[in-house]
Amino acid sequence: MSVDRAEEVEGGESETVTTAAAETAAVHYYSVAPGYRINVRRGPGTQYGIVRVLPEGAQVAIYCQTPGTSVAGPYGTSNIWDNIANGEFVSDAYVLTGSDGYVASRCG
Repeated sequence: MSVDRAEEVEGGESETVTTAAAETAAVHYYSVAPGYRINVRRGPGTQYGIVRVLPEGAQVAIYCQTPGTSVAGPYGTSNIWDNIANGEFVSDAYVLTGSDGYVASRCG
């Protein structure tokens, strides 16, 4: 998520500026299920390659969420995948969001 604003530059033209502070303002951090190391994948499903593994006790920022492969985990069965970084997704079934539904905007 970003906030764009127009700034006037020399010659009376305007320039669009994206503010980094606004991008992080709407991001919330959530805990990974205790006792689990979870796979971070390149896309929203188990068919995507593993990028890395999150250690036990990790917290993740959820930038957006999208439907994908249904996964059973400690927080139920879910087809919601959390985008935690550019090109990195984890199953919401392993993240304590306090909800069975979406807690962030849909990935576009």
